[in-house]
Amino acid sequence: MVRFGHIAGDRMLDLVNTVAWRLGGPERSEALRTFSDVVDWCLESDLVSADEAATLRDLAGRDAARAERERIHVVDAREKAYALLFEGDTEAAEGLADLYRTALAAADLVRAGDRWHWRDRDTDLSLPRHRIVRGLVALTQREDLDRLHQCEDATCGWVYLDTSPRRNRRWCNTKDCGDRNRARAYYARQKAKSRRP
Repeated sequence: MVRFGHIAGDRMLDLVNTVAWRLGGPERSEALRTFSDVVDWCLESDLVSADEAATLRDLAGRDAARAERERIHVVDAREKAYALLFEGDTEAAEGLADLYRTALAAADLVRAGDRWHWRDRDTDLSLPRHRIVRGLVALTQREDLDRLHQCEDATCGWVYLDTSPRRNRRWCNTKDCGDRNRARAYYARQKAKSRRP
């Protein structure tokens, strides 16, 4: 069963979307409420294997306080990436760079076939954070960030890469935010017509 939205065109943008109603004030809702949620997201996003997920859950069961600290670090990294990408926040960029240096120090660059990739030295509770941080920094270096867009719903705040041919995608999901906003606009027009003498 898929628990998280995967509509953004990049799994790290999907991570940014683990906040529902980001711009909605009191309606804002956090999807990564436990370390297990973080592991679930990583598993769905192919950031950890099933075996790694099982190991991480076992480790979290043995040290719940550290697992919670790691969850908080992941949420902090996600929010730094959002602030960097959508607000141009240089302090957030510096913070993400610090996290990146730590993530690189925990891994080796190894060759697998014709590709190079980061291999973490240990499967410990920091593993999700390190992989997420490396992914977030890779996201900031994409060449198509001119297609980065935020849902035009007033409270949604979900983000995505607009890959539509005319670059005119307005909603994170046309059947959710799109339909709701079109219905709202329709009722507003009908109400305005009914007020006319």
